[in-house]
Amino acid sequence: MTASLISLPLPAAGEVRKRSPKRVLAGFNLTLGYTLMYLSLIVLIPLSALVFKTFTLTWEQFWAAVASPRVVASYQLTFGASLVAALVNVVFGLLVAWVLVRYTFPGKKIVDALVDLPFALPTAVAGIALTALLADNGWVGQVLAPYGIQLAFNRNGIVIALIFIGLPFVVRTVQPVLEDMEKELEEAATCLGATRWQTFRFVIFPTIAPALLTGFAMAFARAIGEYGSVIFIAGNMPMVSEITPLIIIGKLEQYDYAGATAVAVVMLVFSFVLLLIINALQAWQRRRSGAAS
Repeated sequence: MTASLISLPLPAAGEVRKRSPKRVLAGFNLTLGYTLMYLSLIVLIPLSALVFKTFTLTWEQFWAAVASPRVVASYQLTFGASLVAALVNVVFGLLVAWVLVRYTFPGKKIVDALVDLPFALPTAVAGIALTALLADNGWVGQVLAPYGIQLAFNRNGIVIALIFIGLPFVVRTVQPVLEDMEKELEEAATCLGATRWQTFRFVIFPTIAPALLTGFAMAFARAIGEYGSVIFIAGNMPMVSEITPLIIIGKLEQYDYAGATAVAVVMLVFSFVLLLIINALQAWQRRRSGAAS
């Protein structure tokens, strides 16, 4: 048996290099075609219809639809509240992920399952629950109302609702990175005399920074288009607590389809630009981490 193996002809070094690796899915052209067709049906065609419907407006009509004071106020509220909620989720999402990864305590699996609750809970149910909890006659609201603190039917309620629906994105993005992180690096830093803050700043944070940016981008993008959980707790007062998705719904109810698509296109452009910026920051962070290593 050994002799027969030895007598087998061995391929030349050049032939080994030229041999293409085996792919799990056969047929690159076929799978690429299905991918492009699926993306076109789900993403490109609906977005193209949105843009084409907006082109039916003249420039004056488009500007009147997207730049009225009421719509501009909704832009400021939507993007501002989404940004605040995403930043809060970055901080507390990191803390939740850290506790779930680094500590063992009774009920850990229950807490881990509760993180995914906003994914499974219908957004309208979440909005009703938050309203019942934070309103002046709710469990929390009736305690804070005598002190002049109102968390429902204003901008505070919007931010709270957006924090609720965006937290799982940060936790589930950072948690796998923390689990795969080598604890030996932290131990080495401690042995070299680094403080806890120095260990976090120079060892842990550069590793989890791309995941944090990804979680921030996902939470921010999710918050921009949120409607169900916000509509019940916002109060929906024009120029005060009216979000942009509600503006779009209002235009659709008035059969102003072109005006609704115009506002939606503005939201789409702003969201796309922000996601491009965040992706560029992620790429820069990866290059920086690779150069440092």
